[in-house]
Amino acid sequence: MRLTAGGRKAWLATHIISAGAWIGIDVVLAVLVFTAMLTDDPALAAVCYQALRLFAVWPLLVAGLVCLGSGVMLGLGSRYGLVRYWWVAIKLVLNLAMVTLAVVSLRPGVGEAAAYGESLLAGLPGTAPDLVFPPIVSPACLLTAVLLSIYKPGGRIRRSGREAADRKAAKPSVIGGMKAK
Repeated sequence: MRLTAGGRKAWLATHIISAGAWIGIDVVLAVLVFTAMLTDDPALAAVCYQALRLFAVWPLLVAGLVCLGSGVMLGLGSRYGLVRYWWVAIKLVLNLAMVTLAVVSLRPGVGEAAAYGESLLAGLPGTAPDLVFPPIVSPACLLTAVLLSIYKPGGRIRRSGREAADRKAAKPSVIGGMKAK
């Protein structure tokens, strides 16, 4: 299946916009987390922790899933394929891992952060949640995906036996410096 030029551009635009939204959400997540961690104002920290519940998980998950779906469509409908080139395969693995981590790891952490924010507002003692890694790891993975898209390193993943045979059959052989017909 090949995408038409217009279809490819539409999926590519969707992919780029969703990746940009994902990066933006991660930046806001980082601002909220680091503001909450570094401020001396308990009310500001509480608001930042509570805002994470509203902002972090579901928009991040939607952006990640749209990025994943559009990337799969681009892979299936273009010459790059899903696992034909290393850079595409690595981007696919990064996307799947980050979407999974958003649900499995970030969601419970954000719930704990919101509860801690409520306890801060009530003046109750508590322990701040450790959310330092998500706003560092996720943007680093997304930056890696962007750079992979731009530079496309690594070449093809191993050719199948059929592809190699087809390529060999299509290539003219050279005998004594002359092409055989």
